[in-house]
Amino acid sequence: MLGIEGPQSSRRDTARYDELLAPVTSKDNDAKFNRATAAYKNLDERFRAAKRTYERQYAQLYFSRLMLLKAIMKACMEQLWPGVPVCSILEVQESKEVAVIGTIYKNMKLNPSILDEYCKDRGLKAALGAANFCADDDSVVLEDEGARMVLSAPAAAGGGASTSAASAAAAGGGDMPLNVQELVTGVVLAVRGVAEPGGDFVVSAVCFPGMAPNPHPLPVAQQAAAVAATAAPGDKYIALASGFCLGGSKADMLKTQLAFDFLTGNLGSPVEQQLSAQIVRLVVAGGCIGQLEALAGGGGGGGGSSNPYNRQAQGAALQPVRDLDLLLAELAAGLPVDVMPGAEDPANVALPQQPMHRCLFPAAGTYGSFVRATNPHEFESDGVRFLGSSGQNLDDVAKYSAMRDRLDLMERSLVCRHLAPTAPDTLTCYPFHDKDPFILETSPHVYFVGNQPEFATRLVGSGAGAGGSAAPVVRLVAVPSFARSGTIVLVNLRTLACHPVSFSSSLGL
Repeated sequence: MLGIEGPQSSRRDTARYDELLAPVTSKDNDAKFNRATAAYKNLDERFRAAKRTYERQYAQLYFSRLMLLKAIMKACMEQLWPGVPVCSILEVQESKEVAVIGTIYKNMKLNPSILDEYCKDRGLKAALGAANFCADDDSVVLEDEGARMVLSAPAAAGGGASTSAASAAAAGGGDMPLNVQELVTGVVLAVRGVAEPGGDFVVSAVCFPGMAPNPHPLPVAQQAAAVAATAAPGDKYIALASGFCLGGSKADMLKTQLAFDFLTGNLGSPVEQQLSAQIVRLVVAGGCIGQLEALAGGGGGGGGSSNPYNRQAQGAALQPVRDLDLLLAELAAGLPVDVMPGAEDPANVALPQQPMHRCLFPAAGTYGSFVRATNPHEFESDGVRFLGSSGQNLDDVAKYSAMRDRLDLMERSLVCRHLAPTAPDTLTCYPFHDKDPFILETSPHVYFVGNQPEFATRLVGSGAGAGGSAAPVVRLVAVPSFARSGTIVLVNLRTLACHPVSFSSSLGL
């Protein structure tokens, strides 16, 4: 069954089965639709690495992150806290109110040790992988290029501000109380407060960098349309999908084929086919393969042998890759496709993940419409900028923060101007030494994250940005895993409105 939730669903429901009762017609009388096209510009250059060396320490990455965001923080602090002196940690004097810029380090007693990676109890390791490591007695330390100091909240506040404070910070960089549970290691921020004699730095307010401006903001009329979310017949859509998990236990090939047939225009009534023709590009945000261990070891399939040199086992392990290539070739023949690597896909593990190798796609790679993208992935389509990831960055932040709502976490990422603040502390990444590609110098119009528990969306950023500039309207999209939900998401390029399209292999009885 095909279920569409959105502005076109009412037209479909009025005549749901009428086309089945129509007289038999020849193929020449069938409705014909021409697929819409849109301009496309790949912006993945900052995430690509031609040559990589792992000889450097990660401390340089933290230093680069702090230096690159320091100027932005100073401008925001001058606007938010006029008259408050800004100093380094070494210059802080007791009983004198000052503002300090630095990087957060969060002390967590439940934070797993690297030794847990080698524990013999695999069941315990799997359980830890899905846990949240926050505790009531967690504490935070602020560190700059010279020293570090312990932060504490005033006794009256107790560090217990509500999670809705994330939305309050989005407007102008934020003027919030210290909330330890919402912070994660690696976030650059500014704190205002007073150092106690021989003790902690008592924080009265916290300032984040705030959402970055967009160099190409959408026209005012288009921003108003984003709020109204009214679709028109000539609108164009970007389709977002993730988590097909081919070869995994949760994969449903019939459901997957239904989705691919819809995207290529081979499924549904003329109403659905017209909607399919309006899709100008599909972006697969990771999670394509669901059997990475079998692929790496060559076992777990055909013959039941764990020998990596067993040709029958190797063939069974590689079958999901062949299926993926054939499915993507089918798609690329009908519309442009961007494929990003994910946590379980055959690509490098450290962020930013480089495009999956061309040898994995002997069929799909022959099409010019097929793009092997990085993770994170950034591109423009008809002037609308998209930025997204396959989910590792958001999933990792969720483990070390008390914020549960995935959209709140995405919004906080924009406010902190950083895609992956927990890298490299708990999320592996390349040890950059002179830059940090995860810093958001500009805000996208659409920020999407794949492989999430469920579909969710929100519009943010209509207030003032740092330095008094107008912050752009940003559409947040949490793209659910297709293997679990059977859902892809369509984003309207004109209005930024989005709605899910759901598929099911059941009869719906």
